[in-house]
Amino acid sequence: MTANPPFPDIRSLWQETVSRRPVFDALTGGHQFDVAIIGGGYTGLSTARYLARRGLCAVVLEASQIGWGASGRNGGVVSGKFRLSFSDIAARYGVETARRMHDLGIEAIDHVGELVEDYGIASADYRPTGALRCAHNQISLDSLKKEVAWLKTALGDHACSILSTEQMQAETGSRDFVGGMLNTHGGVIHPLNFVLGMAAGLKAAGIAIHERSPVTAIRRDRDGIVLETPGGTVSAAQVVIATNSYSDLTPATSAVRKSVIPFRSAMIATAPLTGNPGEGLLSQRRSYTETRRMMRWFRRAGDRLLYGGRGAFGKSDSENAFAALHKAMVRQFPDLASISVTHRWSGLVAMTMDSIPHLGRIDDRVVYAVGYNGTGVALASNMGRYVAAMIAGEKPDLGLLTSVPLKTVPLYPIREPAVRLVAGWYQFLDAIGR
Repeated sequence: MTANPPFPDIRSLWQETVSRRPVFDALTGGHQFDVAIIGGGYTGLSTARYLARRGLCAVVLEASQIGWGASGRNGGVVSGKFRLSFSDIAARYGVETARRMHDLGIEAIDHVGELVEDYGIASADYRPTGALRCAHNQISLDSLKKEVAWLKTALGDHACSILSTEQMQAETGSRDFVGGMLNTHGGVIHPLNFVLGMAAGLKAAGIAIHERSPVTAIRRDRDGIVLETPGGTVSAAQVVIATNSYSDLTPATSAVRKSVIPFRSAMIATAPLTGNPGEGLLSQRRSYTETRRMMRWFRRAGDRLLYGGRGAFGKSDSENAFAALHKAMVRQFPDLASISVTHRWSGLVAMTMDSIPHLGRIDDRVVYAVGYNGTGVALASNMGRYVAAMIAGEKPDLGLLTSVPLKTVPLYPIREPAVRLVAGWYQFLDAIGR
């Protein structure tokens, strides 16, 4: 980042439609807790929830405001998938590992509904409407057909089915897809209201949360760990790093910073469609993703259409990225050519070298959970129960998330040009239909 935290909130559709923002003070003075959690996103808040259930006293330290990072600016897609398909996981690591990963994804989706109900977050507008993968060519559709067949035979999952070209056009309103894979697991949510609702629920339960409290340094003393912030200190026996793609805000989280590649994802939202062209698009209000390598995704958010994708490079918003998104959106949905775009924003996705999230220990005092690779709403919200288990001395089995070590990104100082190079190659493959 170009400046030190805390940072002001970004402008987004979610910020404009936020329901209620609980108030949290900055940390002042010296305090003692069993566990200190760095990061007030889905993982950090969920961890505090489950530590409290184990009788441990935790504090959440957020550098800016709750929902400032990925938890408050993502597309609100609730998914239990990983960047690696389950059949690929089975081929590389065995069917039982794939089964554990699959079960973990379903558990994470169900957990979102549990959190919404437990904390009464009606404003999250959680809709378990499922997800639709939209095949942009026959090669991709054939791959989706194989995946559906494999899920049924290998894992007994009958939640997925194939839609024809005609069915895709009827549901999406676009002629751009040759078919698709409907998965009844998952759905959509207002991500900022969701994370703020979690924070409000934890506050009501007496759990300490401090905003505008960046952890600037971590040091050991004879009793445990001391965390320093601009306004005070926390002494704790254990520390959790839950900063994901924003692990470079201060030197305190340098232990995981070089293991994630922040990849900027941009989003645009249209003006309300009610009474305008495009009103009937995406009629089932699921989440929708393309099968292109440089994936585009889209969904309805109220009476607007939200359209996003990766490929926005650099440390801030990109006019070129927003223009490319608008061009792609109109190409797929010509009805939107006359509809104005009212909101544009972006955020960082935490990519890992092996395309999977990771939970583990840095040492006997520090636990980390990072690297959700763009599917963090459900997976990150569910991770807290397992972070709490690890803090308590247990060894949870999360398949590849715990059995494979978190790898450092090689040649980290040149990661940005490397990402651009890989993205350019993917764009070329998409252009030639491979």
